[in-house]
Order: sequence, then structure tokens, then C-alpha cells
Amino acid sequence: MSHPPLTIGIVGAANIARQFTAAVRSSEMVKVTAVASRSLEAARTYADACGIPEAHGSYDALLADPSIDAVYIPLPNHLHAEWSIKAAQHGKHVLCEKPLCMTRAEAVAMFAAARANNVILLEAYPYRFQPQTARLLELLDGGAIGSVRTMQASFGFTVSNPDVNIRMKPEAGGGALLDAGSYPVSLIRLVMGEAPLSVTATPVWADTGVDISMMATLEFSGNRFAQMSCAMNVANHRRAVIMGTAGTIETEYINHPSEAVPSQLRVRRGIANTIPFEDVPAPIGSGFNFEAEAFADMIRRHDVAAFERAASFSTDIAATLEAIAHSARAGETILLEAY
Repeated sequence: MSHPPLTIGIVGAANIARQFTAAVRSSEMVKVTAVASRSLEAARTYADACGIPEAHGSYDALLADPSIDAVYIPLPNHLHAEWSIKAAQHGKHVLCEKPLCMTRAEAVAMFAAARANNVILLEAYPYRFQPQTARLLELLDGGAIGSVRTMQASFGFTVSNPDVNIRMKPEAGGGALLDAGSYPVSLIRLVMGEAPLSVTATPVWADTGVDISMMATLEFSGNRFAQMSCAMNVANHRRAVIMGTAGTIETEYINHPSEAVPSQLRVRRGIANTIPFEDVPAPIGSGFNFEAEAFADMIRRHDVAAFERAASFSTDIAATLEAIAHSARAGETILLEAY
């Protein structure tokens, strides 16, 4: 049975939304049909450049548009909670860029608003919806490396135009932890299957007051541990190593792998270092398209179970990020039960 495409409005004329719009243009499941900016002129300029039919001169005007089923929110981090909640209150489904929000309390409020208004809220991690990530979970669930005991995950890049880049502004939710660290923290949560018991962080601060880099040790139940690192002053990389009782997995977790820029996934089935790694292939494509179509599918099927899994996943990530930030400022180990 065919379904009309999910109509999506973009809240804010951000550069990342240009990539999102281009990636889903050929999809039969989703269509970007409107964009809103803080002025009608800016919205029209953006819409014309991206081939978007409608333009709105305010975010509120887009939320009031009855032709829009859902919104994509690529706003600065500190605005995610406010506009996700407003969108839910207007009956719009929400695909919100990572990090979902600034605190665990905001995450709880956002998912509560979604439940109250019978809409889907999903945090946008493109790598999470890649076929490679499904293969990774198949390996773990199938016992390819036994029980996971520890893992390391990192993501870093060099921030461009630091004098004006929003990533360097603490008041806008800037810093390496929220911008880059949300990725390794999300992968750790995916692999470990739960939130950590405690975190201990070591930051390096930039002159603007944001963390230019961050490392943290996360303790989990069952004497399991993970280490995460993120930085905005290093070469671009995104890699994880997962160690189990019966083997090892090495993986990248790239948002948009391609033939030119593949994303590695390989497994060593055994404990001896003489055992060669086995490459695990997976289909490639735009993570924006994969996540948008997964979002549309959740909505079509009204998949409450998937929504609740996503809510638990993202709320745990928000709590972990908040605890790491607290640990970095306080210089001490922070228990997650405080959140």
C-alpha cells in the first residue's frame, strides 16, 4: 500500500540543512516542502537556493503551516529543546539534530511533550541509521566477540573560523563535548546498552570558555568501562575499538560513507593477536536519507516501541553528556544517579 511522502519543514536556515535537503531530494518517503528563517527574505533566498517550495518568515509561521507533517531542527544546540517542544505542541513530528538538548531535564521535557501530543521525536545521528551500524549490532548480538568488557570511541576535527564559529560560543551550547563528543557517547550507549554509572572527565579549555577537547572514562555495571575522546583541534577522525571476551571489533562510524570515503568495520573472532581481522562490508549512502526514511517509517507505523527506545537512548546520552560536563568543571567523578 503506497503512502504520500512525509512533508518536512526546516526550522532555521542552517548550512547542515542544505546537505539534508539535497540528500533526501530523491526519496519517495520524505519531501522537504518548507523552510523558515528569522526573516521572509532570508527564508526565500534559502528556499530558492535549495529548491524548497515554501518559505516562512518566522519559525512560528512554519509550525502553524497545516501542510507540514514534521520538522527538521538544525538550530544551535541551546535552542533544540524550546523549538522541539513548540513543534510537538503544534502536532508536528520532530527530527532534531544532535545533541538533542543541553541537559537530561530538557530531554525528559521534550519526550513528554511528544507523548502528550502523540508525535514522534527522534534525535538525528546519521551514522546510527547506516546499514553498517546494523551490521555492527548483528555482530555484537550474535556473540562475535563474546561479552563486551571495554571500548574506546573518539571523534575529532579542526574547527574552522574559530573567531566566529558558533562552536566556540558557550552561550550557544558550543564546545567539543556537545558538538563532537555526542557521537562517541552515543556509540558507547548503543554498544553498552545502558547509561554509565559514573563518569570522570579531563578537559582542555579554549579562551572563549568552551572545551576545545575532552576525554572521559565511563564506568558501567558489571565492571565494564569505556573511554571517549573528542576534540576540535585535531585531524578529522571517527573511530572505535570494542573489546570482548572472545574477540575485537574495530570500526569507524561515519555519517555518509562513500566509495571515495569508506567507513571501516572489521572483526577479529578470537583472543589471539595472530588471528586476522575480517572486513565486514555494508551498503553505503547518505546517513541523512537513511535517518529521514527511518523517521518517516516510525511515523507511518506509529511505532511507539521504537519511539520509547529512542527516548531511552537519547535521554541516557543527554544525562551522560551533562555528567561529563559537570565532571570537567568540578574536577571529580560524577555519579549518573544525580541526573
